[in-house]
Amino acid sequence: MIYDATPDECVLACGTSEALDAPLRRRIEAEAAGRRANDRDFAHWAAGYGAIVHDALTQVRVRALIETLVGQRILPDAQTGYRRLAAADRIASAAMWLVVHMTYARSVRLDGSPLGADDFKRHPEGHTGGSLNMVPAYAGYLAINALTGDTRAWLMGQGHCVAAVDALNLLSGNMTPEHAGRYGLDDRRLSDFVGDFYAYGVTADGYPSSPLGSHVNAYTGGSLQEGGYLGFAELHYVHAPLPGERLVAFLSDGAFEEQRGSDWAPRWWRPQDSGLVSPIMVLNGRRIEQRSQIAQEGGERWLHAHLRLNGFQPVGLDGRDPASIAWGIHEIELRQQTRIEAFASAGFDTAAPLRYGIAQAPKGYGFPGAGSNRAHNLPLPGNPHSDQASRELFNAACATLHVAEAELREAIGVLATHGQQRRPLERDHALATRQVRPPASPTPRWRARGETHSPMAALDEQFVAIAAANPDLRVRVGNPDELRSNRLDRSLDLLKHRVQSPEPGVAESHAGSVITALNEEAVVCAALANKGGINLVVTYEAFAVKMLGALRQELTFARQLRRAGRAPGWLSVPLVLTSHTWENAKNEQSHQDPTLVEALLGEMQDCVRIVFPPDANCACTALQAAYADHGRIFALVVPKREVPVALDAEQAMALQYDGAAFLERSVDAEIDLVATGAYQLAAAGRAWRRLRSRGVATNLIYLAEPGRFRTPRDEEEAQYIHDDETVRRWFVPGRPRVFLTHTRPEPFLGALRRLDDGPALTAALGYRNRGGTFDVDGLMFANRCTWAHALLAAGTLLKRSAAAWLDAQEYDAALGRGAPEHLCRDESDD
Repeated sequence: MIYDATPDECVLACGTSEALDAPLRRRIEAEAAGRRANDRDFAHWAAGYGAIVHDALTQVRVRALIETLVGQRILPDAQTGYRRLAAADRIASAAMWLVVHMTYARSVRLDGSPLGADDFKRHPEGHTGGSLNMVPAYAGYLAINALTGDTRAWLMGQGHCVAAVDALNLLSGNMTPEHAGRYGLDDRRLSDFVGDFYAYGVTADGYPSSPLGSHVNAYTGGSLQEGGYLGFAELHYVHAPLPGERLVAFLSDGAFEEQRGSDWAPRWWRPQDSGLVSPIMVLNGRRIEQRSQIAQEGGERWLHAHLRLNGFQPVGLDGRDPASIAWGIHEIELRQQTRIEAFASAGFDTAAPLRYGIAQAPKGYGFPGAGSNRAHNLPLPGNPHSDQASRELFNAACATLHVAEAELREAIGVLATHGQQRRPLERDHALATRQVRPPASPTPRWRARGETHSPMAALDEQFVAIAAANPDLRVRVGNPDELRSNRLDRSLDLLKHRVQSPEPGVAESHAGSVITALNEEAVVCAALANKGGINLVVTYEAFAVKMLGALRQELTFARQLRRAGRAPGWLSVPLVLTSHTWENAKNEQSHQDPTLVEALLGEMQDCVRIVFPPDANCACTALQAAYADHGRIFALVVPKREVPVALDAEQAMALQYDGAAFLERSVDAEIDLVATGAYQLAAAGRAWRRLRSRGVATNLIYLAEPGRFRTPRDEEEAQYIHDDETVRRWFVPGRPRVFLTHTRPEPFLGALRRLDDGPALTAALGYRNRGGTFDVDGLMFANRCTWAHALLAAGTLLKRSAAAWLDAQEYDAALGRGAPEHLCRDESDD
């Protein structure tokens, strides 16, 4: 860092106090001392409170910030700014005091009197150290909002640190109705608050009885995600705010080094279509049992160098100090605002590095055990309920953190600026209250039955039409593969890969909407984060398994929000699984994997819809259905090769509505052939035609959305699942039934026990973990799920010999005694 002018210029420095050389430190300390001596309001704030100390660098930085805001007439005067910062200190100290009570105590005493043995929990629990570190960070976020009059959104990767947010929301009056109706600023309601933390209570219907959770949940004011999957917030934040919006993202040092893709944020942020983002890493240097790799590599100095190499400009902050966090958020936003203004006036992006705050603090600062491995969970050496020494440590530390009730209430009032600034509470920030209207959806170009067409090409055409018809909705396409290989040529030509330096003649653009990286987590999060726009994720089916954690976090949190009465308003996200298991027959078994849809069949079907469009028309209707819905994932298993169109427009729309369709129906059917998947439909169709030609009355049913036919597991899921009478319209109890499924048979039947009348009446054929380098017919033969194997299964169920329906060569091949190619002969030769 270079300092060669006046003390004022030190505010532009990006380092922390520890990084300053001795002459510069002395100059900064002298500047801060002079200001304290001549400004009583500044000195009052600079004195700190309890464990919160403002070092000289922060004092000089904050003084410049306040003067800037006064000069811009955002603040009426400097005194107001310092009063708000002093209030933030007191609220932060009280929140730290409350956080440790949440871990250890059964009782809370606002007067700060010591607690006795019976006032403590017998079984304390909590991610205490991280929560203590999050208190100054979140308090700094509240402070900068009050200083500038902007309600920023917030996102926290460390969802297990929810105690900090819940405590500060309680103290600042920023609670959801569920919290506000139960907790408040008196001994009884504060005791209820700490008692509900890790209370483990369960209601009669199987839900937590406490609105507090071990992680961020739907009752946490302003919450966007649980944060239980460390690292996904790092992949979300840069894609989340729309232009004009501001987001502060609190990030984990451990997640930064373990989840690849978080250091790509500068690749994706653009002044044309992005809101302001302030990433703040809480650098506390410890994971559960060891130092983080950042600490082992050299700590903050190494991290600064690493960030610069990846397009960031690191900004060193004091993670123990709310004022330092507040200053950092403002400083980070200034750079992006400059880029936005330059683009608006000159039409080009300055491409300056994305600023990134590093808030360094010992794990669990402000309480005994700080910096130790114990700080992760229970920082005291023993349980204060039964250990006197630990009880004395607790009471002594709380005496330092305690804020007298009258002083605390005054601080709360000073920081409650929402009414006078005419801005929403932080619980109601723009991202938490997102409501997106269903987009206009042009009528698809319907294909005639019998025509052959690529379903992916039809989906591509429909997606481009929807994107073009809704230019006000920001588009994100998450792509870890090759869009052209997956037949999304039009989408790529229109939207283009987002890159730093576009290559002439290639579908690339500095402001492209296609986020491409060979990292499935990063690209799916780019779409999931864009909750104000239209999204599409396209991937090889086999590699989509790596997206499961991010998808599951989204599904479970969206369901929590619906149950809490705050249904998510973002457009449902289609996850298109193509180049799928059967089309990747030509590749090795690594490319032949239906695991993701099997896993999603286990999730609640009111949150995720798994659809297998058999043709081009059905691919278009599935896409339309996704964008007409809100807050869900639509997993669409779509062939990219040309396949026959099996359903006309009316049938395709009915299939999307019902989830199943009779393609051939016989009033006296002896057996049902049920297909799920385009290639399975082709096999079932050939089996149906052979049975018909042999005089066996058979129904041919296409089951496009199996999850609609499962047994509902609760009332919410039952709303999206067919009732018994509807199910019996397609599946008559007691009738023999052969399923041909895209998936493995066992998880398929496990999800569809409602349709399974037992092995004497039900058989299922599908992927059974045989793979290699085959064509489609070869892979289906290897997995014993060809049309001929369907006839073998039908014969078993009907107690007849399939030899009556197959010639000798076909029969031997199906039994594994003859050449497989006998089953691949053209059907016209039958």
